Amino acid sequence: MAITKIHAIKATVHKAVDYICDPAKTDESILISSFGCSPETAAYDFKFALSKTSQADTNKAFHLIQSFMPSEVSYKEAHQIGVELADKLLEGKYSYIVSTHIDKGHVHNHIIFCAADNVNHEKYHDCKKSYYHIRHLNDELCSEHQLSVISPSDNRGRKYKEWLADKNSSSWKTKLKNDIDEAIQTADTYEDFLDLIRAKGYEIKGETFGENDLKYISFRPLDRERFARGSVKSLGAEYTRERIKERIEAKALEQSQKRVPFPRKAKPIIKDYSSKKLIDTSEEKFTQSPGLKHWADIQNLKIAAASYSGAGSIAVLEKQLAAKSALAKTARNSLVETEHQLKNLGQILKYAEQYKANHIYHVRYQKSKDQDAYLRRHETELLLHDGAENMLKRFGIDLKNLDVEKLRSDYNALYSKKETLQNTYKSAEKEINALNRKLDNLKQYLDRDSQDHQTSDRKAERNQNTL
Repeated sequence: MAITKIHAIKATVHKAVDYICDPAKTDESILISSFGCSPETAAYDFKFALSKTSQADTNKAFHLIQSFMPSEVSYKEAHQIGVELADKLLEGKYSYIVSTHIDKGHVHNHIIFCAADNVNHEKYHDCKKSYYHIRHLNDELCSEHQLSVISPSDNRGRKYKEWLADKNSSSWKTKLKNDIDEAIQTADTYEDFLDLIRAKGYEIKGETFGENDLKYISFRPLDRERFARGSVKSLGAEYTRERIKERIEAKALEQSQKRVPFPRKAKPIIKDYSSKKLIDTSEEKFTQSPGLKHWADIQNLKIAAASYSGAGSIAVLEKQLAAKSALAKTARNSLVETEHQLKNLGQILKYAEQYKANHIYHVRYQKSKDQDAYLRRHETELLLHDGAENMLKRFGIDLKNLDVEKLRSDYNALYSKKETLQNTYKSAEKEINALNRKLDNLKQYLDRDSQDHQTSDRKAERNQNTL
């Protein structure tokens, strides 16, 4: 599991870079990677990118920290995950430095990236949506590397201790919410709900709606000392006193609207049973209730029939699944290759613009009568020119025929290709999940049906032997 946090750098970029690149913290600078810049010239590279944007906010860079659970990941793998996170988040547009620190009890990555991108010259928009995007990418990478992940839910702001308790199935708040949900589904009125909750072994206070009453409804199981408030912060927005009553009334209204007066007949509601999973009728509650088992058998039959719909056989489903899997694999491989091309082209475009913008200073320096004085006045521009020239030569770019607009056009075309491949891959993955669910339902249903027939044959044989 890894957790993330991010903050803006408004002033001293060079100090922040020096801190995260400290050799004592990064295994003698082995665990440092960069894109579109180098640790030595990052402040200059960022300054050039910022000079190209017209947006006026004071953010110069962003500092993203990615922390891992102790002993869950090696230093090398943690650094790899950090680079992958930077690549996925910044999409080859922003210059960045990734360093992995090994001087604490837990391994963690520092990612500093420029606030302005090198392609469209736009500022990075730091907000809740962008932070949730970072968290989503972080969780995806943890899953890919077989690390633990905090499962997403509608409950925001929960403490880590509560999440861990949920994972171990020991959170009493989760049980409380499940009991409240069950009582709401059963109750016809708010008063019925209160009776049901008390019958489940909870003490309640603040349940009335008077002006002088308590602000929140609260619940306490008899084996605990403290109450849990029905507030947004404690249990969630769906468990306030007002919302509980609204949910009960909405359920009652929905039921009344379903009642159609005779002789008019309501049209049957067609459910998509193919998206459901088979009900496990081996549980004790089904074995003890023949009526409940009969209902579950009918539901399973509908699910199996829906799974057959559009396929006709397991062989056809398996063929469809193989075709979609091949499509997803091909799209995924092409997507990875395109992302690598984008990353390289993004660097080339960045250095091409940097070279072109500062080349005039290089020419004037060469013609200057007092080169030392000119160097002192334009040291930054000359440093950026020479750095860009060296990088472009390393990429094999012909500087005499350098065409920045052609590079930008190629980049935009490649980016459009990436978006198309992403949509194809996601669509194929979604269809694969649906086909797998249908296939699993069919195999489980046929297997259970076969077992039921064998059981019936054995009972019939025993009865015949008894006679």
